[in-house]
Amino acid sequence: MTDKYSQSEWAYFYAALMFYTRLPVPKEAPHSEEILNGSRKYFPLIGIIVGSIAVAVFFVSHCFFPTSISVALSMLATILATGAFHEDGFADSCDGFGGGWQAEQVLTIMKDSRVGTYAVVGLLSLLAIKFLALFELAQISLQAFAFCYLAAHTVSRLLSSLVIDSYEYVQDIDKSKVKPMTNTRLSSQDKHCTFIISAFPLLLLMFTALIPTLIAVAGSAISVKVFAQYSRKRIGGYTGDVLGASQQLSEVVFYLTFLAVL
Repeated sequence: MTDKYSQSEWAYFYAALMFYTRLPVPKEAPHSEEILNGSRKYFPLIGIIVGSIAVAVFFVSHCFFPTSISVALSMLATILATGAFHEDGFADSCDGFGGGWQAEQVLTIMKDSRVGTYAVVGLLSLLAIKFLALFELAQISLQAFAFCYLAAHTVSRLLSSLVIDSYEYVQDIDKSKVKPMTNTRLSSQDKHCTFIISAFPLLLLMFTALIPTLIAVAGSAISVKVFAQYSRKRIGGYTGDVLGASQQLSEVVFYLTFLAVL
């Protein structure tokens, strides 16, 4: 690997870290629309990093607190690490699809910075289900809990990223914060990279529980497919909020399906 290629790959990784999280990056890290566009292949790697933070916070907290509090703190850690990036998209999607009838109404509501009833109810329900699923997993097996936590964060980000390659973006592209990533599709080489990254936590979980892992991946993929199809039917494609909602939805479905089979 040449120095130039290595430096460009680091630039892509730092761009992904800067865009998808609140974690610090080197001040000298270059950034541009082109670099941000190429960073999407590292979206699953961001999932590994965020998932690792969650697992680390849980086990440190578990030395001092009961399981329930440790799970809650680990969830809080992921929200702080990402700046509630995906939760915000989920909340906006709840408001948009819940409060709008026509596509224009849905998109207008999604852009509105105010929080409505659908967003509050939807987000509270999502976080409650996520907490309960993780708590039950931790009660059954701490190893399965840790690897499932890691895999869910990774796979959900992979699936959310793949929506961009399969559906059309439907908001004002010139004003969108996800504009660079909607302009091009992942190349075959980049897809191989993102799938290889995603395979690592899945292999760890497979060695713990093979069948539950496979069904969890299938369940997550189906949930994203159904939601993306619903979004296309309602508004003609996806938005940045829909991508965030896809990540949150598939993450929760991963926990639930894995837990149900386990």
